[in-house]
Amino acid sequence: MPNRRSAGLAIASALAGAAAGTPSGAAARAAAAPRKVRVWATTDRPLVQPLIDDFEQRHAPWQVDYEALGSQTLHERFLAADGAGADVLWSSAMDLQIKLVNDGHAQRHASEHAGGLPHGAVWKHEAFATTWEPVALVHHRALLDSASAPDSHAALRVLLQQQRARFHQRVATYDIERAGLGFLLAAQDLQASSDAWPLLEALRHCGAELHADTQALLDGVAAGRTLLAYNVLGPYAEAFAQRHPDLVVVYPRDYTLIASRVALIPRRAPQPEGARLWLDHLLSPAGQHVLAERCGLYSVRADSSLPRSAAGLQQRLGRAARPIPLGPGLIAHLDRSKRQAILRRWQRAGDVAVQHLK
Repeated sequence: MPNRRSAGLAIASALAGAAAGTPSGAAARAAAAPRKVRVWATTDRPLVQPLIDDFEQRHAPWQVDYEALGSQTLHERFLAADGAGADVLWSSAMDLQIKLVNDGHAQRHASEHAGGLPHGAVWKHEAFATTWEPVALVHHRALLDSASAPDSHAALRVLLQQQRARFHQRVATYDIERAGLGFLLAAQDLQASSDAWPLLEALRHCGAELHADTQALLDGVAAGRTLLAYNVLGPYAEAFAQRHPDLVVVYPRDYTLIASRVALIPRRAPQPEGARLWLDHLLSPAGQHVLAERCGLYSVRADSSLPRSAAGLQQRLGRAARPIPLGPGLIAHLDRSKRQAILRRWQRAGDVAVQHLK
């Protein structure tokens, strides 16, 4: 009799499951099916593949649909998709990310890992700095020896002004009209030093090569087409210099800007659960360890003892370290009139170089 009773209960349970439309086999298959979190980022996928692999191993069945874009393209595509195209935006254009927060495009996330971040790395619990990345000068060792290479912004300005012919079309920087990161760094230079405009104008007067990405800056120096590149992201430059020993990476001793890759979850993210998992992984000690040790970036966590961490970088740079904090100060220069004023002066300085050639 107990066996008949157990069998009857099993049959009744199966019938109830079928009536509810949730057979146990289908539920198990659904639970095991891959789920996608879509990440739009400015970081090349090969660089962060170890981070993606680590996330997918820890958070199966979630998988990362990762797309690398230029910072300006990422921003414009997101707005064109009415804020619903991606689950996470991860960009080096800190100012554009904060503008999205300011305009109501991000959702709040109370990450358990936020407490481990330094001051200025979290804004309204909607934007999070995930890395610390010093901004460098890069020069060619054989073509510009260390004795004459500049080690500060002021020294670079003087060198370009005094040796314009030598550096004509042989110095490079970001095109601030096309590269979101380039405009951000130029704007931060203008805030950091009264000497910034003379330096930016000296670059343009030399007919500086202008690029939209870091790789093109580094390739030019490695090939010997340019003697020096200005405002290059340090982690990229350090990794590139290991493969190209003719390159020297210099962090300016007067001040070294420290930029961050900023992550946010869009208000209309299709997969907010996956987005929160990815963001928490980015900020966690485990994720930060992968970023620093296997991706070549610098951990942002204040409690990290890794050499490639905020604490290690602060010790290395000392008082020259100038982290760029998240907040409304980042978007002041994005006001249309202010942005246009910067770009007009930048363009006029370029016109001087053209007239000089004539």
